[in-house]
Amino acid sequence: MSSREVALPASLTVNPRLDRWLKFQPDETVRIATGKVEIGQGIVTALSQIAAEELDLPLDRVVMLAGDTDEGPDERYTSSSLSIMVSGASIRLVCAEARALLVARAALRLNCSPDDISVTAGRFAVNDALGELSYWSVAPEIDWSQAPTGGVAPKPASEYRIVGQDIPRQDLPAKLRGGAYIHDRLPDDILHARVLRQPGRGAVLRSLDEVAVRRAAGAEIEIFKLANFVAFIGADEPAVETAAAVAAEHAQWDGAPNIEPAQQEAAWLQGQPAIDNQYGAAEDPEPSGRLVEATFSRPYIAHASMAPSCALALYVDDHLTIWSHGQGMHPLRRNIAEVLNLPLEAITARHLDGAGCYGHNGADDAALDAAIIAVNKPGHCIRLQWRRQDEFGFEPFGPAMLVTMRVRLDDAGQPQDWTSEIWSPTHVQRPGTGSGYLLAAEALPNPPPALVPQDPIEEAGGGGTRNARPYYDIPNSRIIHHLVTTPPVRTSALRTLGAAANVFAMEAMMDDLAAMAGKDPLDYRLALLSDPRARAVLSEVAARAGWARRGKGGEGHGLGLAFARYKNTAAYAAVVVALSVHEAVKLEHIWVVADAGLVINPDGVRNQLEGGAVQGASWALKEQVRMAGAGVTSQDWDSYPILRFSEVPEIEATVLSHPDQPSLGTGECAVSPTMAAIGNGVAHALGIRIRHMPLSRERIMASLLS
Repeated sequence: MSSREVALPASLTVNPRLDRWLKFQPDETVRIATGKVEIGQGIVTALSQIAAEELDLPLDRVVMLAGDTDEGPDERYTSSSLSIMVSGASIRLVCAEARALLVARAALRLNCSPDDISVTAGRFAVNDALGELSYWSVAPEIDWSQAPTGGVAPKPASEYRIVGQDIPRQDLPAKLRGGAYIHDRLPDDILHARVLRQPGRGAVLRSLDEVAVRRAAGAEIEIFKLANFVAFIGADEPAVETAAAVAAEHAQWDGAPNIEPAQQEAAWLQGQPAIDNQYGAAEDPEPSGRLVEATFSRPYIAHASMAPSCALALYVDDHLTIWSHGQGMHPLRRNIAEVLNLPLEAITARHLDGAGCYGHNGADDAALDAAIIAVNKPGHCIRLQWRRQDEFGFEPFGPAMLVTMRVRLDDAGQPQDWTSEIWSPTHVQRPGTGSGYLLAAEALPNPPPALVPQDPIEEAGGGGTRNARPYYDIPNSRIIHHLVTTPPVRTSALRTLGAAANVFAMEAMMDDLAAMAGKDPLDYRLALLSDPRARAVLSEVAARAGWARRGKGGEGHGLGLAFARYKNTAAYAAVVVALSVHEAVKLEHIWVVADAGLVINPDGVRNQLEGGAVQGASWALKEQVRMAGAGVTSQDWDSYPILRFSEVPEIEATVLSHPDQPSLGTGECAVSPTMAAIGNGVAHALGIRIRHMPLSRERIMASLLS
């Protein structure tokens, strides 16, 4: 078995046992485990392709186990477009090493050199003569508890048969038929539960008219109270749902928040208490060159998951089992153990698919809700589902952001100095990060103390500063970040984190600078990009969109262009959007071109690019959390509109092939440049720049009439 020096992916150093990753099963399949979970990105299928490729197995011999704390590796959260880059790289190395161990063992049994052995569908052949000996014959003779070394080189891309193919997603058939989601799981003797939410941190329940709630329910329910945590439980789900729906009208709280409408706008962030940091070059004390300055913003955004958060919990024989659609089962287990003061080994957390996620939504909070009830009702499987009003009112939101850009130009009109100044609440309040708690913990006796908010560090891609550093060739740049510590609502991770606002602002500025210099926006960008892969995606998307035929604009029809490399380290994406603007924006066509290095499943990547474009369009044009008084007022689809199916244009997604390059994360790469391309397209159509999202009918009309 050949060996080599290699730096192991982080997931392998944290989970240093081969049997944590793979298991040869009696039915002649191989179970491959991952800590990453399926949230609509097709990751389970792609990871199975990697495993099957390295093990020389057909796909139907690979069984995936995703998000299981008892048997799978701890890979923290499925986030930041890292599943292929980290878990995929780990599985590739594990499977390559496993194959080498199996071949070496078979060589001993067959009394030949390992170099004489080939593998077909898990069976060994000596000098191409296929025998009866298989992986499953020799696997029991190998110590799979040993640590992976990473010392066995995976296959070269030239030998791939499964990686790089459009393999249908394994999770879709059941979802299309119905019954695949956590919401569909109904074990025998299940008890349904809903929660009366504490309106804000520190609010105290003064009274609840239980008689009125029971009367409205119309069937027997239990009202469970523990400090300020209140739940309605019963076998009749409609009765439980009705009880929760009317409970808020019959509850009185002391210390509920009082939010002013101005606090829902990004402009309110400026001047609020903040933790300040600066990254990059110091500012020139005697700057030269023309100064161009502009301010952009995005509002608070909801995850707007298609299905509200849901969890199952069962407490039997002092052991708690939780089923959740959250993004990380190992962190969930740790966080719930801490809240409930249970030993870590007394909890199992398992992932089940949910309909919609895109970041830190209410899934983990619903899991704690269910767990609290379950440990107080041993032997009953508790199914806890949030109401739509809970989902819109109490999940963590994507933070509002205010971004001011100050650019100094040289004599040729090109940027020589770039400052991005950002005001934003934290983008990460996941429990266990030192910056946040599970929601119900604040309603229990002895709630945890308030934490000082933190934001992801620059070395990890940043939070509010994500993609704020220009990828263009600019001599000097810096980021000034104001981490606002007192936002009116809880904020946390939402797809792309701060990249959505930062790319929207940066690419708008690039278009405006090009206009000032009398240059075409594409040519202006290409002159500032030395990275050939960045240049390639821009040139390709321009060719596909017919950019050379772009008119002067200002007549209601626009063609907008934008580029970003997600986190400046992941996949490259360039987007062109064709649109028209009358009283509102109508999207007509979207072209996306991406470079993700080695692509495992091209169809899966195209799906991600298309989905990212749709979500980016929805954020740019429609979405904003509204709040006043005691909390969020946009608690349904009428008050929180998203892009409708009828408003989605034709989307052409193209993936440039680079199988010789490492795989790059694609799950978030198309969102931000799509938003920016829409902003640039609207400016091209109107001859007026609208700098604050959403680019709604109201904002457009106000701009046209001003």
